[in-house]
Amino acid sequence: MSTKYKFRNPQGLYFVTLTVKHWIDVFTRREYKDIIVENLDFCVQNKGLEIFAWCVMTNHLHLIVRAKEGVLLQDILRDFKKYTSKAIINAIYENPQESRKEWMLRGFKTNDENVFWQDGNHPIELLTSEVTKEKLDYIHANPIKSGFVSHEQDFLYSSAVDYAGEKGLLKINFIG
Repeated sequence: MSTKYKFRNPQGLYFVTLTVKHWIDVFTRREYKDIIVENLDFCVQNKGLEIFAWCVMTNHLHLIVRAKEGVLLQDILRDFKKYTSKAIINAIYENPQESRKEWMLRGFKTNDENVFWQDGNHPIELLTSEVTKEKLDYIHANPIKSGFVSHEQDFLYSSAVDYAGEKGLLKINFIG
């Protein structure tokens, strides 16, 4: 069993990536991205999650996060993934406008069970300000590199909006 990517420091600041199974492009529709945002907000308000940066791409989510004292980040992320998995699969199933419904639902089916997220979060503890800044820049540049926007602050589903001085979709704590 690998020990490279583990949550070792309960108070640590981490860069994590949550990836949709088979890299299926689910987050091309606003209603699915909104489920992510609403549940991240719930985790901030009720579970002890602190968000420093975030970005929802078409098939994955990047976060710079930590847990408040007395709470384990891996527990928050486990609950987040469990809830959003069910909520998004249900939203896909109930969406009459979803043209890829059957294909996506087949992709999430594993042994008569729906699995939305890939296993793991690939946590990287951010131990220096240089690495933290590198990950922050990486997160905010993702929508530009993917061709969605020309300026990082123009991507609504990202904390780059907040770092540009505007109010974004989630309450964040600023780095630096």
